[in-house]
Amino acid sequence: MPPALRASALFPPRRAATDLSGWVVGLLGVGVAVLFAVILWESGVGALPVFLAAAGMLMTGGLGIGFVYQARRQVREAREREAMWRAAGDALPFPCFVVDGAGRATYANGKFRERWPDALHSPLASLRQLNLDDAAVRSVERLEEAGALGTAASDEIRYVAPSGDQVWLKISVSPLSDNRTQVLWAVEDITARREMEYVLRDEQAKFVDFLENAPIGFYSVDPEGRFLLINRTLAEWLGTTAEEVRAKDLRLHDLIADRPPAGTPAMSPFPGVGESRGEIQFKVADGEVIHAFVSQTIVGNSDNGDMRTRSVVRNLSPERAWERALHRSEQRFQRFFEDAPVGIVLLDSAGKVIEANRVWRELVAPGHSQIVDSLLTEFVVEKDAPAVSAWLQKTLTDPEPAARQITLRTMAETGRRRDVTAYVSRIDEGLILHFLEAGDRRSADQTVVQGQKMQAIGQLAGGIAHDFNNLLTAMIGFCDLLLLRHSPGDQSFGDIMQIKQNASRAANLVRQLLAFSRQQTLQPKVLNITDILAELNHLLGRLIGANIKLNMVHGHDLGLVRVDQGQFEQVVINLAVNARDAMDQGGELTIRTRNVQLTKAERRDAEYLPAGDYVVVEVADTGHGIPADKLERIFEPFYTTKEVGQGTGLGLSTVYGIIKQTEGHVFVDSVVNEGTTFSIYLPHHRADESKAAEADEEAAKGAQEDLTGAGSVLLVEDEDAVRQFSARALRAKGYNVIEAQSGEDALDLLRSERVDLLITDVVMPEMDGPTLIRLATVDIPDLRIICISGYAEDAFRKRIGEDSAIHFLAKPFSLAQLASKVKEVLAAQERGTS
Repeated sequence: MPPALRASALFPPRRAATDLSGWVVGLLGVGVAVLFAVILWESGVGALPVFLAAAGMLMTGGLGIGFVYQARRQVREAREREAMWRAAGDALPFPCFVVDGAGRATYANGKFRERWPDALHSPLASLRQLNLDDAAVRSVERLEEAGALGTAASDEIRYVAPSGDQVWLKISVSPLSDNRTQVLWAVEDITARREMEYVLRDEQAKFVDFLENAPIGFYSVDPEGRFLLINRTLAEWLGTTAEEVRAKDLRLHDLIADRPPAGTPAMSPFPGVGESRGEIQFKVADGEVIHAFVSQTIVGNSDNGDMRTRSVVRNLSPERAWERALHRSEQRFQRFFEDAPVGIVLLDSAGKVIEANRVWRELVAPGHSQIVDSLLTEFVVEKDAPAVSAWLQKTLTDPEPAARQITLRTMAETGRRRDVTAYVSRIDEGLILHFLEAGDRRSADQTVVQGQKMQAIGQLAGGIAHDFNNLLTAMIGFCDLLLLRHSPGDQSFGDIMQIKQNASRAANLVRQLLAFSRQQTLQPKVLNITDILAELNHLLGRLIGANIKLNMVHGHDLGLVRVDQGQFEQVVINLAVNARDAMDQGGELTIRTRNVQLTKAERRDAEYLPAGDYVVVEVADTGHGIPADKLERIFEPFYTTKEVGQGTGLGLSTVYGIIKQTEGHVFVDSVVNEGTTFSIYLPHHRADESKAAEADEEAAKGAQEDLTGAGSVLLVEDEDAVRQFSARALRAKGYNVIEAQSGEDALDLLRSERVDLLITDVVMPEMDGPTLIRLATVDIPDLRIICISGYAEDAFRKRIGEDSAIHFLAKPFSLAQLASKVKEVLAAQERGTS
């Protein structure tokens, strides 16, 4: 080792100088004593002085010799300290070195020499040569300043090793003397500790995240019920945060819906003494409650003040909601299963009945309960049983559904057989079978066919009615124009009136066609059937004649219905006229009303009547009845059993269409030579089903005294006759009318002309009315619009939306109706209302 790095440099022994001085002093003392004694002896001063002088000199020599001994002892101790320092420094697990005030190294231990063998004379330079970033360089400089000032300091720095790994060092400086001439530097590799700390912090963060966001709640309270801990999950359940709980100093009992009785420990949520788990209802910030299961343990000791709880909370509210939903689902399924209109049976893999619904029980064993655990083949005729058993076993291995004709026998009626079609499917528990009697299937097929036939006839009738309405609009309109030039005293006045009256009669027939096709314009109101029938009582009496007795039987507390009063009156009148014609020899006509509540759907004739509350209106006569082979066709338009010239065949079809459009049902029961009963089912109207109150307005407004007006009107109509009449009528009332034959022409005119009102037909080739309206309102959002059509307003509204700025005028219309509607719409625009 170089002398500059020896420990003796810290503790110099000064051995050579001490030895020489001691020996010189000792020898001189002895020599002087001998010489002085000889001189005194020779001079004759006596023995005593000679002795004293010799003794003093000998003492001086002894001191010199003693000084030599002491010096040798100090050297030995310095060597021992050097050995101890070296042993202590080399025993350190990290490099360290000592520098003097000039920054020169005076010592370096073995770990330093191993790590930096080439930097023994300048260890600080070796630190600066590491791949340090700016922050590490500044840290080393601060440590050097601290060592120079004689202050102990330490810091942790990071650098990148040649291998690319990050290395952390802890560097400490400690002065070894008060005069700051010696400073100890220690360099400790703390990379492993740093990595462990990172792992611990990461694991701690994961644990905290798990604790905060676990799917269960955690909390801890002290003996005063004050929250020491509440995780985020529980806080969110309660509609709050942990910070808010602490800020408001909320206690455990503050958050419990049913506050525990007095005397309950503040740290316990349970009303019972000693309970540690149970169900609790917590209050939520929005006033709701959550059901929870709490498991709690008390830890710590009250004597030293560290008692607290460890509480786990499981939210039961979702489970309760699932239980309720499952219960409702089970009830719903059971209701569907039990009340299904077909027989349903669940079988196990052995073919035994697990469960059967009401229809099946009534089908094979009415009045018997011993069906479960019976083999299905026990209810099959003997000759079919083996084939049915094999068919069921095949279905267990083949997942595809299958159907089979089966003849069943019943337990209640010996020998009674029922032909059914069985549909089988495989499920986890075994098999599920649906049974449909042959008669039921035929009835279902007939229902579909009858519905399709009535729909097709309705579409045909609606199309015919639309075309006729265009013709009738022109006929009635031009009659009105002629009447403007012919007064009542004119010879042609009567002829024109005859044409107009017959056109109006034709319009009534068309309305009946539209009623059957459910395409007429209805104006429903919430009404009481009793009031309508009371108003009709006198009219019906005159209509049916004196030889027929009219009986009105009103039900008590009838529910309200939503119907078009005029159309419903037409229904009752049509049925009364049919009844009158069926009782040519006299009889009784009974109109009876009552409330009916159906808890389940029922099949009547060829259709199903849904469950619900109804007001039933029965119109019964004692006439000759209707044969069964004609009942299926009585609602078809133009079908009649009357003689030629005595009926149009539209009376009952009108009844059918009006009731269906009102979302009601009509059924007929008839016995030949006994009479016929028509039953009308109208659904109850609930007040909360409609947001707006029913407007008490008349369907058709009377002609106004002054129908003249001013403004620019764009009239769009592809039927030339209707367009010409309407244009002439409006010009006669003072309006500037611009005509267009198509939607495309109308759009061009809207861009070039100022228009106050758009009147457009709904059904037109290429671009129809709704399309024209949508495109026109893009450029002119506040444009006033009147739609004219031979179809129902409801069908039009479904296509264009419930825009109150779009008005409707049904064809056929008269001059007065057209002028009145135009003036009404333009006047509303001037008032700034819709």
